[in-house]
Amino acid sequence: MKLITRKKNFYPVSGNLEKYLERFGRVCDLPLDYDDLMRFDETMAVYDREDKPTLWHTAIYRTSIAEDLKKKLIIMYAQLLSDGDAHIIEHLSVDRIDLCAYANSRPFRIRIINKFNDNYDHFYVKKADSSRVYGLELEGLLSPNRINYLVHKNTLIEEHIIGIPGDAFISNQMKNGQLNKVRLAKEFVKFNERCFVSLLGDMRSYNYVVNVTPDVEEEQFRVRSIDFDQQCFEGDLKVYLPQFYPENNDIVNLCMELLNPKTVKQYQNEERSLIGRRFKYSNEQVLRLIKCMSNDTISTSANIDKLKKALADFHKSDNFLKCKNMGEIVLANINTLIDKV
Repeated sequence: MKLITRKKNFYPVSGNLEKYLERFGRVCDLPLDYDDLMRFDETMAVYDREDKPTLWHTAIYRTSIAEDLKKKLIIMYAQLLSDGDAHIIEHLSVDRIDLCAYANSRPFRIRIINKFNDNYDHFYVKKADSSRVYGLELEGLLSPNRINYLVHKNTLIEEHIIGIPGDAFISNQMKNGQLNKVRLAKEFVKFNERCFVSLLGDMRSYNYVVNVTPDVEEEQFRVRSIDFDQQCFEGDLKVYLPQFYPENNDIVNLCMELLNPKTVKQYQNEERSLIGRRFKYSNEQVLRLIKCMSNDTISTSANIDKLKKALADFHKSDNFLKCKNMGEIVLANINTLIDKV
């Protein structure tokens, strides 16, 4: 079953959204923009540890262009991680600039190396798409996760989200006989619920990561979204439920095998309660964000009409039929689900 058949439309950051981002410290003057990184001459495939090609390609620039880009990228990294602290710039260098042409936002992944100890980090340069910005904001406000990012005109920079890519985790780590599969199943139910509440779509296994944290006894798991391009764009309700993607079948089957309906309901209610508390604590900011969404064009009229009818049927509530845009639909869905706890 293919839930998404084409890449979504690109929506630039509107004036209202830019004002919101300025209000909450997400706007910063950057020394280069996304288009500057598109001036490469050629690319080379990037291979993983098992010598298999990935979706990333290293961009090759002329020497004069590369030197200028790398200086500015180090400044951007300092702006993102340390408010532009000049003291860290002198011992950093750019090791590689990679491009993923497959993704909606065609992101560049910048690999930064510490000259003193060869430790490396990554950050990303992307086109500033409104859908992604709204997704990042809702993730930071309503989920247990925070993501550091900055926006300047048509350019967005993001920190690297640490974790094991979902597809790699399913293929490799799930075979580990010591894995506490009940805890993993519990976390996937909660992740599924978080995505549905905020209407974050396209959570196929390669669009999230799994964090494994040692605990007093065994490990705890946290599933984190890393792709926010499909924030409340599609009209199909199933797009917003990771359980329906074939790429997640192994974990879904695990949930069905280990968790009975009452336990699933318990975990869903726990997650909704936590989201409800975060919504209450950050109510003013969430409503400001929803107001921006309501005044923005971030989907098509056909998708809006289809989704509100699907949610009205799912929740057995005509309130959704009154919604005129995706912002109102998101707010109605949040209120409906946290009220059901």
